[in-house]
Amino acid sequence: MPGKKRSIYIILLFSLFLTVVANVGQPVKAEENGAGKLVHIIPIENEVERGLEAFLTRATQEAIDEGADHIVFEINTPGGRVDAAGEIAGLLQNLDIPTTSFIVNQALSAGSYIALNTDNIYMESQATMGASGIITQDGNAADQKAQSAWLASMRSAAESKGRDPLYAQAMADPSIDLAEYGAPEGQYLTLDPHSAVEVEYAQGIVNNRAEVLHELGLSNATVVEAETALAEDVARFLTNPVVIPILLSVASLGLILELFSPGFGIPGVVGIVSLLLFFYGHFIAGLAGTEAIALLIIGIVLIIAEFFVPGGIVGVLGALAVVGSLLMSGYDLGHMSMSIGIAFLVAVLAAVILFRRIGMDKGLFRHIILKDQTTTEQGYVSSRNRLELIGLEGIAVTPLRPSGAGVFNDERLDVLSEGSFIDKGKRIKIVKVEGVRIVVREL
Repeated sequence: MPGKKRSIYIILLFSLFLTVVANVGQPVKAEENGAGKLVHIIPIENEVERGLEAFLTRATQEAIDEGADHIVFEINTPGGRVDAAGEIAGLLQNLDIPTTSFIVNQALSAGSYIALNTDNIYMESQATMGASGIITQDGNAADQKAQSAWLASMRSAAESKGRDPLYAQAMADPSIDLAEYGAPEGQYLTLDPHSAVEVEYAQGIVNNRAEVLHELGLSNATVVEAETALAEDVARFLTNPVVIPILLSVASLGLILELFSPGFGIPGVVGIVSLLLFFYGHFIAGLAGTEAIALLIIGIVLIIAEFFVPGGIVGVLGALAVVGSLLMSGYDLGHMSMSIGIAFLVAVLAAVILFRRIGMDKGLFRHIILKDQTTTEQGYVSSRNRLELIGLEGIAVTPLRPSGAGVFNDERLDVLSEGSFIDKGKRIKIVKVEGVRIVVREL
């Protein structure tokens, strides 16, 4: 009997061993492929600016609210503003949800910095990332202070996700020699997919989103794609650094043309619409707050009041209020100041040209500029010239030293002697009349 029990135990153990062996190499169970999990796909496309930041803030918050288990950022951007990229990086670093960058084409400049702030990076076979030097709007390298801060940010982003900071620094510092990766001294580092995998910046090379999810073990997860709203697309366009000075210039040009146009027509409408579009885009992007809008309204009211209140101070205060509202709405004080300067120059040039061609006899100016003239030709004189008084004789009723008063034919007149003193009561004669000046001589 004991031998029989031992045989049963041996058979059971052998069966268990065969079961384990049979399951080795079998497909991963559905739950291990992400079944029941939620993945949010968020695109990062076109230029990096504050409008993109506003969209990503909304999209990531929706992912958090819906309980997403993973967020995949599909990146295809040539880069953009460093300040916007910094805000986006802070947003990504504060996420408790695992994040992955899927570079579908390029993640250059600020785009590479954003990718470095995610937990994983996957790249399509033709994708690139890097070339992250700071270039100003005039095409020159940024100053040393800005360069130093940007290099520190690139290194910090790489280190925060366990990547070697050398390659992140080389993307923004051309003095680092990495000739083996196509970036000898004097050139910024740009990584292709194979190089990115080799330096452990990317986890793998994929062909599409499905392969990314497979690599992440989320093939069976529920996928939600974030899409930009029409208002966000418009806001991204209107807050583009190139579009801002154009909008302000069109606004100033339209309003100047309206001053020289009869009635209120197309130029004024275009100017006002351009100004409203500027504030609409910046308000949707979260740049223009209610304070800026309130200051704009106050400025417009003061400018209108200038037409009814003399002195000019009200109009100046209104103009300053409008400029202040523009500066408050800008994401960069220097760029906004430059945009306002361009718009002001356009307005001045337009005003000079229109003044030379049209003058101020048309448009709104005809209502606020006094045109009446009190000329002699129209019968106006500055004073009554009484030439008929010459030759009249009278009495000095006050001493003339040399001015005083005299009476002539019962009419008291202010008179002036020829220079000598004439005592009161002396007889005098009018010898000259020049406007209100009556000259007398003692008889």
